[in-house]
Amino acid sequence: MFNSSILSTFQDQETPFYYYDLALLQETLDVCKQAADRYNFHVHYAMKANFNQKVVEKIKDAGFGADCVSGNEVKQAIEIGFAKDKVVFAGVGKSDREINEALENDIFCFNVESVQELGVINELAAAAGKNAGIALRINPNVDAHTHHNITTGLEENKFGINHWELHDCVEALKELPNITLIGIHFHIGSQITNLSVFKSLCVKVNEIHRWFEERGHSIKILNVGGGLGIDYHQPDEKPVADFEEYFRIFDQFLERKAGQEVHFELGRALVAHSGTLISRVLYVKNGIKKHFLVLDAGMTELMRPALYQAYHKIENISRVEGDVVKYDIVGPICESTDCFGKEVEMPQSFRGDMIAIRSAGAYGEVMASKYNLRDQVKSVYSK
Repeated sequence: MFNSSILSTFQDQETPFYYYDLALLQETLDVCKQAADRYNFHVHYAMKANFNQKVVEKIKDAGFGADCVSGNEVKQAIEIGFAKDKVVFAGVGKSDREINEALENDIFCFNVESVQELGVINELAAAAGKNAGIALRINPNVDAHTHHNITTGLEENKFGINHWELHDCVEALKELPNITLIGIHFHIGSQITNLSVFKSLCVKVNEIHRWFEERGHSIKILNVGGGLGIDYHQPDEKPVADFEEYFRIFDQFLERKAGQEVHFELGRALVAHSGTLISRVLYVKNGIKKHFLVLDAGMTELMRPALYQAYHKIENISRVEGDVVKYDIVGPICESTDCFGKEVEMPQSFRGDMIAIRSAGAYGEVMASKYNLRDQVKSVYSK
């Protein structure tokens, strides 16, 4: 719950806006980095989670690499100052232009998602007089036990190379002189809170790793992706994810050889709790069956509830006491799915009250749109 001193800094701000708690962000980065360093693990920040410049600069300064899924993310990461040898480029549909720009910048690695992509990167690298380091993104067919829209590691998903395609990939690599296989890559989904899922991933990675070793391919990088979830229901009780347990599982169950590096691609767990969407109540609509709070923020500022039916803790930060009322918290957008939460209990609320939608630092600002010709959402930072 936000305290009154923080609330006072908001009073003159036009809403809606994203508030970033930079102290919490720094604490999260420090805890993650210390836990990863304990096992000599390498962490790349998933730029897709949040590319707010002040947020990303802090992540870069903490010593993380960058995991990018578009050419513009690669460009921004390098412009902000991430070391080129810490930038990886993933994505199932990289365009020729994006690949060429990444080659020009001599990035560390392309995470390749199909046999066809291998040939495209080799051809473009040859034309540019380059040799591209690549990791094969392999679909391990591991169920992440998360929302079906953010599951990426099953055979029914569009991502990665399936087991039966591995032989074709290995044969293709023999004929592609301008790419070098340096790693194998996996990512099974997002917002994973059942950490035993990562044990299952390790078993699959070990199996596939051995398959490559048996065929004479020495693998330098084991990239196990990300997916570590956060506690959206209790953001104040668990403001920092359990990075120690997360990394301990991989240290215990992932088989490595001397000199091999283990890489991770974390996003949500690093930034989600540090961001909050702040809005005001425009109207209170009291009915017989339903009571509505109509906010000045909508799905154009925070898409996740409409897109994934995602839960965010919602608080009235203007009043902490009063008769408890159940409200549907909705936005102004002309869509029935423009709803942040149903039957949300909070003190009786009034026009002008300030509402905090918590844990919105991941996939919040980055997914904002101008639908209904909305203004671009602003950002405010803690001092």
